[in-house]
Amino acid sequence: MIDMKKIFVFLLASFLIASCGKVENEKMITFKVCGNCDMCKNTIDSAAKSVDGVAEANWSESTGEIMVGFDSLRTDEVLIQKAIAASGYDTELEKADDKAYENLRACCQYTRKDQTL
Repeated sequence: MIDMKKIFVFLLASFLIASCGKVENEKMITFKVCGNCDMCKNTIDSAAKSVDGVAEANWSESTGEIMVGFDSLRTDEVLIQKAIAASGYDTELEKADDKAYENLRACCQYTRKDQTL
């Protein structure tokens, strides 16, 4: 089930950031990330937010998608997806290293495909 309250808060925060002029080159993207649970969400969101220039990240367990707001002059989608993959989660563009995947908690070890999403 989509958590509409979280999506609303994310969109409102993004609008406020953009309207305040703090992030002149803000870009919003959405892409698939494999995961299973709330612990996955915490790790995926944290990995995306660890990238310099990322203002917000919100992964949805129900859709398997993450919405990311970032400053396009400081980072890009590839770097964000690489950071998430480094934490053990396959994305549309990047496959997680086998060792990183194996280090995930048992409940977070999603069924892997031969290639990225």
